[in-house]
Amino acid sequence: MEKWSIARCDSVLTVNRAMKKLLSSRSCHPDKVGVVMNSPDDMIFPFQTVRSNTIPNDSNQKPFVIMYHGSLVERNGLDVAVEALARARKTIPRAELRVFGPSTPFLERVMERVRRENLSDAVRYLGPRRLEDLVGEIEACDLGVIPNHRNTFTEINTPTRIFEYLALGKPVIAPATPGIQDYFAEDSLFFFEPGDAADLARQIEYVFS
Repeated sequence: MEKWSIARCDSVLTVNRAMKKLLSSRSCHPDKVGVVMNSPDDMIFPFQTVRSNTIPNDSNQKPFVIMYHGSLVERNGLDVAVEALARARKTIPRAELRVFGPSTPFLERVMERVRRENLSDAVRYLGPRRLEDLVGEIEACDLGVIPNHRNTFTEINTPTRIFEYLALGKPVIAPATPGIQDYFAEDSLFFFEPGDAADLARQIEYVFS
């Protein structure tokens, strides 16, 4: 169907370089494919410069806030984030994960695990938010995470959430996949091995330090 469709059109639009490479490898010449990326609305997510967010050493009250927002489905790895948080809290006792997005059966399974492992005080599900309301939540966090598992979709997608965090001056931990590394060098984001909670925890500890 892909080859049939592309053969009968004059131009193809796709969402990132990884998809352009994929289409070009099997269906058409790369000159036929253009990229129009998904991106944040800059009226909602205006660019801000990075700001210092140092936590005083003598402060035992302020949490270190890690944020996840988006679709709560298995491929997006909320379970990986929860496991990483549990590991990181051994060295960052005040680490807290705030989760935003419409509830799903997968979320319910993850939250049941949160309760079993006595992490209810550290993992806070705060429901869905309008994009306009997410701005304040991102500004209140210390770190954004994209905790994806590795699969055929997450290998090639470029999550818009990365740009939303960066636009508001927040550091991001993201999986080391082609769809992301096509756009971000090693010194742009903090990368972890997709699906590896231990590696994600190490990066959380590094960002905190």
